[in-house]
Amino acid sequence: MSESDRALYYLIGTTGFPNYGDEMIAATWLRHLRQVAPDADVWLDCPSPGPAQVLLGHLHPRARFTDTLWRLCWEAPGEEPWQVNEFAQRAVNDPGMAPRWAAGIQLAHRADVLHIIGGGYVNGVWPRHVGLLAGMVSVARRSGARTAMTGVGLWPAPEHGETLIRELANRFDVVDVRDAPSARLLEKAGAVSHTCDDLFFDLGPHLYRADELREFMVCVQSDLLRVSVPALAAFVTDTLRAWDVPPDRLGFVECIPRVDRDVFALVESEFPGVRMYPLAEVLDHGMPAAAGQTWLSTRFHPHLVGAAVGANGVAVSVNPDYYATKHRSLTDLGSGWTLVENLEEIPTRPVHGGYSPESLAEYRAAKRRVADRIYPYRR
Repeated sequence: MSESDRALYYLIGTTGFPNYGDEMIAATWLRHLRQVAPDADVWLDCPSPGPAQVLLGHLHPRARFTDTLWRLCWEAPGEEPWQVNEFAQRAVNDPGMAPRWAAGIQLAHRADVLHIIGGGYVNGVWPRHVGLLAGMVSVARRSGARTAMTGVGLWPAPEHGETLIRELANRFDVVDVRDAPSARLLEKAGAVSHTCDDLFFDLGPHLYRADELREFMVCVQSDLLRVSVPALAAFVTDTLRAWDVPPDRLGFVECIPRVDRDVFALVESEFPGVRMYPLAEVLDHGMPAAAGQTWLSTRFHPHLVGAAVGANGVAVSVNPDYYATKHRSLTDLGSGWTLVENLEEIPTRPVHGGYSPESLAEYRAAKRRVADRIYPYRR
């Protein structure tokens, strides 16, 4: 099949850092496109295309990676969303403004579909990333490409950026969000579906390991905190002590290398025999989650995949606007996990939790309906 006969699908995500959730969401869509469009050219625009190629390139026979739209976000002269929006749209229309990425901009103009895949990376935490939406809208205005965003978390909105995000979203063909505040933000932006995180579309045994499991699991971060790392370490230690957790039945999991080891480094000596599961091992062998486990997690995707396999747990919000919104999107769907927002309170050990099989089937079907509105598509 010649290049002109192949569809070109252009995904935008935040893969390659690496971060467990971001890699799994990208893997979800690459696997889906391998099923429905194995002959299409698939490009993934991400901040770290080299590592992403190594981690994910095998998942679709024609997957390739670039960082064009991300570069436009970083090249904008300021962080204020309206400034980034103006620069990204002008650069797409006049690649001479960003000549180092002119070839990438031309590639984006050939795409049949432009698709912001799921995650919580276009919001007030990273206001420059509004340029991803702006760049897509500007490309599609000229090329006629179909535009989509799925499973996105847009809350908290950038300061003075709510109107801008609504205006940009209103120009998309498919808009799907994963949490209630994002849905409310876009309620005046036309037809918006509020389903769930994109990873619900790809849940299955391939995400999990079956050996070397621990009864109690912890995932705690040191980034984006509104509390100190020592305070979080104290909370984790006090909670595990209150639950009378034997150290040889305790595991810690890493979702972002090094970032998820700072608390572990402070508490490791208190729990001799504890097992650390590094991200590289998780990506190779699967998440060490199983029914009947008890989890304590500040990270979002261990909450999702743990509850999906029948684990109970406590989700800990370390950032009231960002992480509480994320975790609440899962408890609202019926994860059965306890949400803790005050580290002064030691939570009771949960004994029940996890999504029902019927709920998981419903959420997967909802994502399937969204996917069917996007792929396959040719201009």
